[in-house]
Amino acid sequence: MAWRDSLPPVRGKLLLNEPLAPFTWFRVGGSADALFIPADPDDLADFLKALDPSVPMTVLGVGSNVIVRDGGVEGVVIRLAGRPFAGITTEGDTITAGAGALDSMVAKASAKAGLAGLEFYAGIPGTIGGALTMNAGCYGAETKDILVSAWGLTRSGQRVDYTLADFGYTYRHSEAPADIIWIEATYRGTPDAPDAVAARISEITSRREQTQPIREKTGGSTFKNPPGHSSWKLVDEAGWRGKLHAVTGGGAMFSELHSNFMINPGEATAADVEGLGETVRADVLAKTGVQLDWEIKRIGRPR
Repeated sequence: MAWRDSLPPVRGKLLLNEPLAPFTWFRVGGSADALFIPADPDDLADFLKALDPSVPMTVLGVGSNVIVRDGGVEGVVIRLAGRPFAGITTEGDTITAGAGALDSMVAKASAKAGLAGLEFYAGIPGTIGGALTMNAGCYGAETKDILVSAWGLTRSGQRVDYTLADFGYTYRHSEAPADIIWIEATYRGTPDAPDAVAARISEITSRREQTQPIREKTGGSTFKNPPGHSSWKLVDEAGWRGKLHAVTGGGAMFSELHSNFMINPGEATAADVEGLGETVRADVLAKTGVQLDWEIKRIGRPR
């Protein structure tokens, strides 16, 4: 990996062979060839402009909806962390949030500002960058319902500005180029009493705690809902709820509490987790004829 000897200088942190498991909710996976935690957007832009374009690049948020494979991730992994990427401001009926801001914190900020429409973000365990990429949503609402605009950096470090229409959003999908690193997004809410917004957020939070294994090592919703179906019902009816499945000597399972949530109940590997998902996909297809597609993003090399 000769490219690692000529990485551009940075003001943030640039770490070689850095384990990524601690950065993911599943707590599985190998190391990044190089992990870059930029000091601010300018630091990131300068790094991208100087980085050899042949070096692979991957963006990692809080790792809530991702499996990092056991062989680690090739090239540079970029993680947006800290205050320069997590700021949240409000003005009138709009909220602007950094890509590293937690969705739940944006929901709370909307309540404080007396803006309705963003409450559902309290039920999404990720960051704004991930929400933009996958049109994140739950409880009947999606990112496309509230987004006004966003800006980010291309692989070569150039700024690009997107309006809602530019994203071409469909269910859990965006038409925006996958290599854009989102930096900031602006949303529009509807004026409402702060107490009323906060009450709806509390209801969502309570419902999530009662129906999802949020205190387990998990990755959130495993599969997208196929047209006309609920993934959890398909997994449940195929007999996988709460069933431990050994794949490579460890174990992973679909939660007893929510059958579309995989969990790592002990010392499962990334191969265990991904292998279970593929096994269940095949079983559901064989039993029902319905194809389950991954919602969890899987990155890196198998061991």
